[in-house]
Amino acid sequence: MKASLTQLLVHLDASPRAVQRLEVARRFGQAHGAAVTALYAVTPSFVELPFSPEAGPGIAAALRDIDDERRLRARTAFEQSLATTGVYVAWAEIRDDPIMAAFAQQALYADLLVLGQHDPSSPSTDGVPFDFAETVMAASGKPALILPYAGVPPRVGETVVIAWKPTREAAHAVSAAVPLLQRARRVHVLSWSGEEGAIGGDRLDLNGYLKLHGVEVTWHREGEEPEALGELLLSRAFDLEADLLVMGCYGHSRAREWVLGGTSRTVLRSMTLPVLMVH
Repeated sequence: MKASLTQLLVHLDASPRAVQRLEVARRFGQAHGAAVTALYAVTPSFVELPFSPEAGPGIAAALRDIDDERRLRARTAFEQSLATTGVYVAWAEIRDDPIMAAFAQQALYADLLVLGQHDPSSPSTDGVPFDFAETVMAASGKPALILPYAGVPPRVGETVVIAWKPTREAAHAVSAAVPLLQRARRVHVLSWSGEEGAIGGDRLDLNGYLKLHGVEVTWHREGEEPEALGELLLSRAFDLEADLLVMGCYGHSRAREWVLGGTSRTVLRSMTLPVLMVH
């Protein structure tokens, strides 16, 4: 029996890449019979502007105009995208700050988030925090499909690579990806040696778990985990011609800040293919 997604939540802003996220979400919604909601989430301009006692009503009005123009651009792109045939998408918007907390709260009711990789060349005034994706994942605990800013392949999920080690985060990522894995043409598992408990008898393992879900995989046992695992993951995914990487998102909180682990940070910074992550 095939698993399925029922609700997707896609992040919209005023950038052209938001349209790519919307199109991928619509394709996934069509394939899985899922509802899709596009949530416009951009930090208001007055939050980004340094406080100045000289700021008057004229500046406030100008900032409101900037926000209105952003929202209009996003809404226009949204409407134009829906002019093509495909699944219906609902529109929603966050009207105040903090946007990441509000987005994470809405994420609690979705099976999969569709987010974008931070583009370091984008202007700091685009209204989207650089750590939007990882913060939303950490706050909501929900799986996120993160799309690279450099471009999205024509098809996502035909050749999938799973980065596996016996951890909570990796297990959550695999469970979340089952509906996609069941529809993939090829699934590869990259694994590195890790400590597992000494279990006698018929022990459970990833191979058996995936077979029970109707997923056949090709294993690539890579030996000891290297120090620069993030770069190796992306290199091996490229070698295997993957269009989707499934992995856990590792990190910890520190004084109101979410701090990514080295592998997760490298992949989010250097990714060239879509990545499904879960914390």
